Amino acid sequence: MLNTKLNVVGKTKQKKVKVKQMLTDKYRLVVLNENTFEERFSLKLSRLNVFVLGGFFSILLVAITIVLIAFTPIKEYIPGYSSTALKFKAAKLTFEVDSLKIKLSILENFTKSIKPVLTGELDPETSDSLRTESRKKVVDERKLDATKADSLFREKVESKDRFPIQNNTTSNIKIVFFAPLTGSISQKFDPNSKHFAIDIVAKTGSPVKAIADGTVIFSGWTTETGYVILLKHTNNYISVYKHNGNLLKQQGDFVKSGEVIASVGSSGELTTGPHLHFELWSDGYAVNPEKYIDFK
Repeated sequence: MLNTKLNVVGKTKQKKVKVKQMLTDKYRLVVLNENTFEERFSLKLSRLNVFVLGGFFSILLVAITIVLIAFTPIKEYIPGYSSTALKFKAAKLTFEVDSLKIKLSILENFTKSIKPVLTGELDPETSDSLRTESRKKVVDERKLDATKADSLFREKVESKDRFPIQNNTTSNIKIVFFAPLTGSISQKFDPNSKHFAIDIVAKTGSPVKAIADGTVIFSGWTTETGYVILLKHTNNYISVYKHNGNLLKQQGDFVKSGEVIASVGSSGELTTGPHLHFELWSDGYAVNPEKYIDFK
């Protein structure tokens, strides 16, 4: 039994010695000239040296690769990575898109609200009666009588400035309109026949101009009135130009007074020839354009 154990221990020691000898045995790497067999280069190596050098160069290569990817622009060529400038541009474009969506939503809501004016669905007579009825209130005339305190206060104010220099005439003239087209008027403003506009006859291609500074709130085609463009001006005025030959402005554009926005044509099913169907609206009511504009 003892001899068997000794044999096993001896064999184990022999194996360890063989493994160590295998790793430490020197080998000579020789580079020879193929024609003359002259020795050009020689190097003594062991298996252990080869393993150590191979591991060292592998770790060095991995470290260099990591540094190049982390601190150089090379990482931008790797799928999944993006540059800082690209991220900044993407964020900026995202904010711009959000702002454009908000502006587009506001413009769409406004266009929907003005659609009855364009399509002719709005009936001014009905709306006038509804507004008049909604504004009727029961007034207690006793509350209109001035009290003693009111009378004293009024007398005090009037005594301070009986002849004021400031005149309110400037406030009455809020906006001056420019004639959109010069020509003969074939049909006048007539609320009784529901013709809430004037028709101006002119040659095809004649320039149609904006009556005042404003913003284009609609520019497009309708079946009945052809090419139509609407402008919104200050003090809640809206001007409508129908049956145009072509449109020169788009929705959202800002135009100056007298700027050409379209040309005279005869588009739409309801047209009777080359002319301009011009409407002027104030606070949702159609008004006679001849009272505001001199077409001569």
